[in-house]
Amino acid sequence: MKKILIAVIGVFALQNLWAAETRLRYDRPAEKWMEAVPIGNGRLSGMIYGGVKTDRIALNEISMWSGQPDSTSNNLCGADRLAEMRGHFFNNEPEKGDSLGWKYLNGRMTSFGTHVPVGDLVLEMNTGKNAVSGYSRCLDLADAVTSVTYDSGDVTYTREYIASFPSQVIAVRLTSSEKGMLTFAIGLDLLRSADIHTSGDCLRFGGKVDFPLHGPGGVNFVGMVKIIPEGGKIVAEGNRMRVESADVATILVDIRTDYNNKDYKSLCSRTISDAASLGWDKCKVAHLSDYRNLFGRMEIDLGESKNAALPVDTRLSLAKSGAVYPAFDALFFQYGRYMLIASSRPNGMPLCANLQGIWNDNMACNMPWTCDYHLDINTQQNYWSANRANLAECNEPLFRYLELLAHHGAKTAEKMYGCDGWVAHTVANAWGYTAPGWGVSWGMNVTGGAWLATHLWSHYLYTRDDDYLRTIGYPLLKESAKFFMDYMTEDPRTGYLVTGPSISPENGYISPSGNHLSLSMMPAIDREVVYDIYNACIKSSKILGVDKKFRKQLEKDIRRLPPISIGSDGTVCEWDGDRRRSDPSHRHSSHLLALFPLNQISVESTPELAAASRRSLEQQTASPDWEDTEWSTANMLCLYARLKDGEMAHDWLQNLFSRFTRENLMTVSPAGVAMAESDIFSFDATEASVAGMCEMLLQSHAGFIEFLPALPQAWHTGSVKGICAEGGMSLDMSWKDGKMVEATVYPTKDCKVLIKGFAKPVNLKKGTPYIVKF
Repeated sequence: MKKILIAVIGVFALQNLWAAETRLRYDRPAEKWMEAVPIGNGRLSGMIYGGVKTDRIALNEISMWSGQPDSTSNNLCGADRLAEMRGHFFNNEPEKGDSLGWKYLNGRMTSFGTHVPVGDLVLEMNTGKNAVSGYSRCLDLADAVTSVTYDSGDVTYTREYIASFPSQVIAVRLTSSEKGMLTFAIGLDLLRSADIHTSGDCLRFGGKVDFPLHGPGGVNFVGMVKIIPEGGKIVAEGNRMRVESADVATILVDIRTDYNNKDYKSLCSRTISDAASLGWDKCKVAHLSDYRNLFGRMEIDLGESKNAALPVDTRLSLAKSGAVYPAFDALFFQYGRYMLIASSRPNGMPLCANLQGIWNDNMACNMPWTCDYHLDINTQQNYWSANRANLAECNEPLFRYLELLAHHGAKTAEKMYGCDGWVAHTVANAWGYTAPGWGVSWGMNVTGGAWLATHLWSHYLYTRDDDYLRTIGYPLLKESAKFFMDYMTEDPRTGYLVTGPSISPENGYISPSGNHLSLSMMPAIDREVVYDIYNACIKSSKILGVDKKFRKQLEKDIRRLPPISIGSDGTVCEWDGDRRRSDPSHRHSSHLLALFPLNQISVESTPELAAASRRSLEQQTASPDWEDTEWSTANMLCLYARLKDGEMAHDWLQNLFSRFTRENLMTVSPAGVAMAESDIFSFDATEASVAGMCEMLLQSHAGFIEFLPALPQAWHTGSVKGICAEGGMSLDMSWKDGKMVEATVYPTKDCKVLIKGFAKPVNLKKGTPYIVKF
């Protein structure tokens, strides 16, 4: 059929029935944390158990951190020692350079700290002696409302739970079908040492985080729980409150810390007072309006809805047994968007979603690696979905966190290396830690912060927001580039500009002498990240009309970076020279950043490197000891999507369900990896999978829009509304039997776009939709 491109004046909607489901339903309460459902407003979070006699809400707040600033963390290395180490590498003495690196470049974990959970709000419900029936627990992703309903005798009890961004509280509404039938007690089961007391209709608590496992220090915190009954009365019972014979009751919760906030105590009280004055109905209306404005931008239908009536945990069990249901894939996609909205909203402090988003299972914080910010892929994955899945505003906390890293990283750059600009390595925290981690083999990733900063340019490519680029994106990118302009040096053996000593995250190589080493000059990840930072600055300088001299130097230096190369075994080289991994089965694939999320390798423009990337993935995952995790599975999904292999990408999504997804659809880092004794919730795979699913349906990084570049057979017929492409546009699209039927492009900027399959580019006008027929 001939392909036709039609310009349309006015608003056009695809003639589609958006039928995809957005509800996680369960027919029983949660018994453990990984069965509870998450709520959040970007700062406060809760895990809803929904018990009948005893209900728990596991509470948390984003700035609940142990640790403190450490003025000694940058007392490492120095320009002279850096030159000494480099000399050995350039003299082909990598063993000596590596040995000195372990001496000079190990960070110090003195007061690093970790994110910690608050504890549980506990409701003890008087259900009487009647049997309970008709139980249902549901998280409605479209409204961000969790509900619990059950019958006890002739009375129907209902609870609703929201985490309101406009009101900045967690709110719970309890109702019964008969007046005077609500009797319950409310108390706290805290994980932090705190003073708890009752005052009128409020429970108040406060203390100081004391969690010495990861060093001394911690924030001061307060919390307030207000009970507003309609009818009945409130009675204080020690450190808990009891509500008797109420018709309806509302519970409001806020928690604040003194992190970046000297007024935290009065702010907590004001927040609760304002929410109480607003009342449940208005609070919920404001919540729905705010949340729907974000979530409602995208809808997705990937096919059949068989088994949609079954509880989610039952459907997950079927997926774990090998059943493939496109509707379940779509539900997981929308769950990921819900989770990003819930965990990343402007929160008045420079903190973004951490290793566990804003939730905390009290397990990651007890691990040697802490619940912090990992900059060697995990924090990056948290935000891969934002621009693609039409949630660009959710990037704002990440940008504020990058500003924090840049501020403290400037001190690290100057003291450790004698360089301008800013640098951050493998791990970071709430206190501005930017020095290397306390083990060179994993902690000396000199491009960790720069890799995170590449998201600044990606955000611009999707939004084309010049004001953002001028005020936020380019200043941070420029300072990162200034560091590498000072830090890189010429390799006398090749004439290339190189970083180092540095690592390919968590991987080591076998030296020509047969030794297993960690450090090298210019591992592939460094080359790829530096290239992206320089390229972003060059293009930003032209767009903004600034820093011509700086741009000319970058244009000169970028040509002196070594090329991405292919080894004798046909794989992408991870280090300079044709070196092999010490552990071929390791989970990291950092040398393939050029394929995804960066845009330096593509099937069209660099087919040889794309083939070498595929060979790298095949060799890695075919290793008998392949160390798969939740985030590596999601990473594979994204990489195969970029290779336009829809079946392999979809297989990796199913692998995520079968091996690493739990009853509440959260993903876990599995027991046995990185010293974990049990499965531990990790946020990264959820968002990376959403990004990969977007890439399966639409790609725009190669200078043109391509529809269905990696469509698996399982998704042969479907539709998507509101997916985003580079260039400042969103798109609706529908397909049948693997072939595109129709698409509508909604440009937010005047732009010119090339669509694969069409000979000529199209000039798009802001606010004027275009229909594409196939």
